[in-house]
Amino acid sequence: MKKMSEDSNSAILDSISSVTEGCRLPVLMNNGDDWRKSGCSTLAEIISIKDSDSKKQFYVHYIDYNKRLDEWVEEDRLDTRKIQYPRRDLASAATTGLNTPKKTLTGATNSRPSSPGLTPDPITGPSVLAALQQKQQKNRKRKLDHSESKSPPAQEEEVRRPSIGSSIGSSIGGLGDIEIPPLLTQQQSLPRQTGSLATHSDDHAITRIKNMKMIELGKYRIKPWYFSPYPQEITNLDCIYICEFCLKYRKSRKCLERHLQKCPFKHPPGNEIYRKGSVSFFELDGRKNKLYAQNLCLLAKLFLDHKTLYYDTDPFLFYVMTEYDARGYHIVGYFSKEKESSEDYNVACILTLPPYQRKGYGKLLIEFSYELSKFEGKTGSPEKPLSDLGLLSYRSYWKQTILEILIALKPQEGQEKPQLTINEICEQTSIKKEDVISTLTNLELINYYRGQYILTLNKDLVDSHKKIMEKRKIRIDSKYLHWTPKDWAKRGKW
Repeated sequence: MKKMSEDSNSAILDSISSVTEGCRLPVLMNNGDDWRKSGCSTLAEIISIKDSDSKKQFYVHYIDYNKRLDEWVEEDRLDTRKIQYPRRDLASAATTGLNTPKKTLTGATNSRPSSPGLTPDPITGPSVLAALQQKQQKNRKRKLDHSESKSPPAQEEEVRRPSIGSSIGSSIGGLGDIEIPPLLTQQQSLPRQTGSLATHSDDHAITRIKNMKMIELGKYRIKPWYFSPYPQEITNLDCIYICEFCLKYRKSRKCLERHLQKCPFKHPPGNEIYRKGSVSFFELDGRKNKLYAQNLCLLAKLFLDHKTLYYDTDPFLFYVMTEYDARGYHIVGYFSKEKESSEDYNVACILTLPPYQRKGYGKLLIEFSYELSKFEGKTGSPEKPLSDLGLLSYRSYWKQTILEILIALKPQEGQEKPQLTINEICEQTSIKKEDVISTLTNLELINYYRGQYILTLNKDLVDSHKKIMEKRKIRIDSKYLHWTPKDWAKRGKW
């Protein structure tokens, strides 16, 4: 039995030379059991290959898993007995000049450099920054040209989707059942494809590979999740050191210590518009605080993959949440928003840094964004697409906020049951109508009863909601928000 196992291992290692970029094969995930014994390997795609200490290393993406789990693995974690080679006809199509999508070409032999560190590549280091800046300028120009040539977005929306009624009928006992119009089952419109931070389609091998091993931010050391175009000369270091107040990056701890002696900031360089207890929010203008905003985008890109990094920060406002102690104001997370959004997006990009996740700060950021919308007298929605974690946070926030209103609703004088319209929910929460409707649908609270669509709150849902709200200790208090919205359309250029 032992001899058969050794023969099997030898056969696997002998076929390592046949593994090329674009191949798919089972790979043992980190912290997993030995697939030779339990068969618990996961199908993965080979993104890049490099030689390290006379051994080959393979950068793999686990199929159907988030890219933050991508990693370099050694050959002993690959199961080449079940290798899936790229289709050769796609590779030959590339040589004949056929218009084949980039993603299908990634598996062709020699279609990617063998390693970012070994083979020169035209888009590395500073060239990545220049390429992204040029791409952003083109997208910005295309967006402006598009908005000038087309009818206003609001008119397009009316043509594209029928309006949704908001009348409320009688209720059916319990806590009050709310009628939902039949058009509630209509699907939401697709996310816009020309947004300020739209999904990037750059499938280049360099941008698919994590280029940072570790960062040190304040008292935390954090392992990055995704690629971020920091200068190439620092990406080869074991750790880069970031000032938690101005977000400038340094090559060593000694350099950071010298910087901290000179750094004039103990908080983000903006206006403090909210403070309650140890939590503060600072508002920064992307044009006036360009360097900080760019460093913030670089930092955020390490943990966000679903947005394009923008170096043109002029059209954005940044709201940075901090925690205060004797040493200063420490960044916890942030969100950005366009100064002028044609589609009423109140968030362009949102992030809670990993050390502060699962502590309620994500919902606090979301709640603050809607509090600003209330001050503006608007309903808002986050820009799509959202990350997997962002989508979970928003759905949870919408659910808790809407249930809080429904549970507290009381019948008015002369009414047997409480009544409420969809528009009234939007006005009280500043959540956009489409998000309110999708939340009610996802909660599966909608029922058809006697010719009407009604919303029914059951006791289990109410009890579960109350338990969750008891654990939600930190909330936004509007009394501590000192902020006046600006009409950027009247201020000319940002």
